[in-house]
Amino acid sequence: MTPDLDDLDRRILARYQHDTRIAAEAIGADIGLSAAAVQRRLKRLREAGVIRAETAALDRKALGLQLTAIVTVDLIDEGQAAIDRFRQRMCTLPQVQQCYATAGSVDYVLVLVLPDLPAYEGFARDHLQGDANVRSFTTHVVLEVAKTGNALPVSP
Repeated sequence: MTPDLDDLDRRILARYQHDTRIAAEAIGADIGLSAAAVQRRLKRLREAGVIRAETAALDRKALGLQLTAIVTVDLIDEGQAAIDRFRQRMCTLPQVQQCYATAGSVDYVLVLVLPDLPAYEGFARDHLQGDANVRSFTTHVVLEVAKTGNALPVSP
């Protein structure tokens, strides 16, 4: 069930999702609430599951992850058990940053981050070519990251 969010909740979320270290006082000053009221609302939003996690955004290149690849995957067996096995396996792999089940000509879209092309070749060999249920996959190597982010549109 989706919690009811009022305009103040949305304004708090719009600020907070860009910087979770921002002081409640600063948010409150911007939107006309006390720091205590902002903290109460943030607590309620966490408890309701609107705020799922508060994480650090790391720089991929600083960690030696030079290659981003988008991989589309077509499965042979599209029964629920086979799909569940593939999804669960992909979700355990740290190289898989995003995993989407899709409608259309492919079953899954994966976003991978890896150190380099040889690391991708190993991933493809071990996890895609080595999977008897993968009919085919297509890889798109990202040349430039124009935009990434987790900020969601929270306007009313």
